Amino acid sequence: MLTKFQIMNHYVMDYETLSNCFIGVFEHYKTEEIKIFCCSKFHNDIKDLYVFLDKNKKNKEWHISFNGLAFDAQITNFLLKNKSRLINKSGVEVAEAVYIKAQDCINRQDAKEFQEWSERQLLIKQIDVFKLNHWDNPAKRSSLKWIQCSMDWLNVQDMPLHHTTDIDSKELINKIIEYCINDVKSTKAIMNHSKDLITLRGSLTNEYNIPLYSASEPRIAKELFLHFLEERTGISKYEIKNSRTYRNQIVVSEILLPYLKFDVSAFQQLLFKFQTLVLDANNLKGSFKEHVKYRGVDVDFGLGGVHGVKKGIYVPDDNMTIMSSDVTSFYPNLAIRNKFAPAHLPKQKFCELYEWMFDERKKIPKSNPKNYVYKIMLNSTYGLSNDAASFLYDPQFTMQITINGQLSLMMLFTMLSERILGAIPIMTNTDGVEIMIPKKAIPQYMEICKEWEEITNLQLEHDQYQKLIVPDVNNYIGIFTFNEVDRDTFIKTQSKNPEYLFKKEEGKFYYAKTKCKGRFELKKALHKNKSFTIIQKAIYNYFVHGLDPKKYIKTNKNIFDFCGQTKVTRNWKFKYSYVKDGTVSTENLQKTLRFYISNKGGKIIKNNVNDDRDINVVSGKWLQKIFNKYQDVSWSDYDIDYGFYLDKINKEIKSMSPELFTNQISLF
Repeated sequence: MLTKFQIMNHYVMDYETLSNCFIGVFEHYKTEEIKIFCCSKFHNDIKDLYVFLDKNKKNKEWHISFNGLAFDAQITNFLLKNKSRLINKSGVEVAEAVYIKAQDCINRQDAKEFQEWSERQLLIKQIDVFKLNHWDNPAKRSSLKWIQCSMDWLNVQDMPLHHTTDIDSKELINKIIEYCINDVKSTKAIMNHSKDLITLRGSLTNEYNIPLYSASEPRIAKELFLHFLEERTGISKYEIKNSRTYRNQIVVSEILLPYLKFDVSAFQQLLFKFQTLVLDANNLKGSFKEHVKYRGVDVDFGLGGVHGVKKGIYVPDDNMTIMSSDVTSFYPNLAIRNKFAPAHLPKQKFCELYEWMFDERKKIPKSNPKNYVYKIMLNSTYGLSNDAASFLYDPQFTMQITINGQLSLMMLFTMLSERILGAIPIMTNTDGVEIMIPKKAIPQYMEICKEWEEITNLQLEHDQYQKLIVPDVNNYIGIFTFNEVDRDTFIKTQSKNPEYLFKKEEGKFYYAKTKCKGRFELKKALHKNKSFTIIQKAIYNYFVHGLDPKKYIKTNKNIFDFCGQTKVTRNWKFKYSYVKDGTVSTENLQKTLRFYISNKGGKIIKNNVNDDRDINVVSGKWLQKIFNKYQDVSWSDYDIDYGFYLDKINKEIKSMSPELFTNQISLF
């Protein structure tokens, strides 16, 4: 973290607030020192807690939490603000007062209301790993238990008691403390996983005097864009923040770029449809869809972008290559080069600022975190322009980018496919194209790309694949061509990047990167479902390294790779049905589960609490073993049912069987 941060004491923390029991656990962010405070009928540590919190406040020591800004920090502020009232209360009285405040925090969250104290008003500063990872976003929403599953935490445990439970024994208190310590330690693991994010936010906070320690990427983009807009325009942040452009309709013909044209009939018709389109600006999502079948590629158009693919396994022979071309910073550059801007902002100032960000990013090495900051600001602007809560909101600005973007990209796709003899279009997706061409046509390919760049005033970046496995546009495995490197780079890369391919020929060293998208990603973001990683790994090793899936999964001894994860929402619960001593038994389970497929186990069932519907989590004959708590046993004792995993692997491989083209393709 920051140097200033490193020399101080800070604490990863969590509170548990039951109706007559309040527990706080704090672990030093660098050591294993733990402090535990309890207020109940058996303990009253409120005075010791105040000594600790006062020291935190005086020494400017921070608290690190999961969802702390909306809960734990609010409790801390409540305690500090009410010190004179609470310090001489009994343990139960303190617990009852904290419980009332805790329920207020939860109710505010459920109602999507602001908490009592903003981040700036907190008496002890917070780093909220939930917020900074943007796990409060509906598309990424994740509980601590879900993240525990994703990072292979040894103990994925829900709160063992309901918050209204009467805590009438020390045994129950110890149970809660054990649970709270587990949450704190897993939060600390997330903090360590997020170190680079925290360091970046710390440097931005210090540089711009904006509290960004717990800021998500979109919030960083908004805050810094707002800061720079105020500097450039002289308009106050308050005025900018309250500006929007609301529209009833968008006449697409008025926003189409003049250079758009096609030689292919199907795309001429598509362009005409866009030219005659009038959009309801308040109801854009899903309001326009069009499908074009082009030389075997199924191309889908909408208002958000273009996606097209011809399913197959592509392995060029010695005379062919797969070219991959991406538009550099496509959406930002499209706006910059064509002077697009939200209508309520000064156009020239906005465009100058946007271009300045792009130019500044180019000056900074990618290894420098500042490069990433400018990338965030550049890329987030498009999304924020379609967010009615953002000061960049103008849906016409969004449509100018997405509609012109997909049509411009399709121009490139068709120009290359039509003009190059023997070209085989494979895929187009948002900001790039993949096309198989004869190697001798590479100069022609580059000339056409240059022509397109001159027409659009955009730039392309190029690469080549030696193999492309594409079941659909959102999920694929690509192996780039080999690049020669020096011996030291080869050795260093080999030790750190097992996903690369390596080879030595005639004393020379080469490596090739691989690219995995969608369900073939080997390193998923923590909010994503990483269920049955063994399947992705086996498919990757089959297509990339030629390993037999059956042999591969038998040699993998990481039990977490065989685990699935699942969760239920409020109207559902989990049940576990199993046979014991010849009798079928059923028990209720917690709301987040980790499990694997075993020869001996039971069935995990989702049960709807309103209508009593039952749905099997895993359909078919397969049995599941609950694995929320890691068990260190001999491998054979896990009794894994390999048949389930092999069945999934084989179905996936079979679904990606190559399509027959011409003898220009060497089939896998």
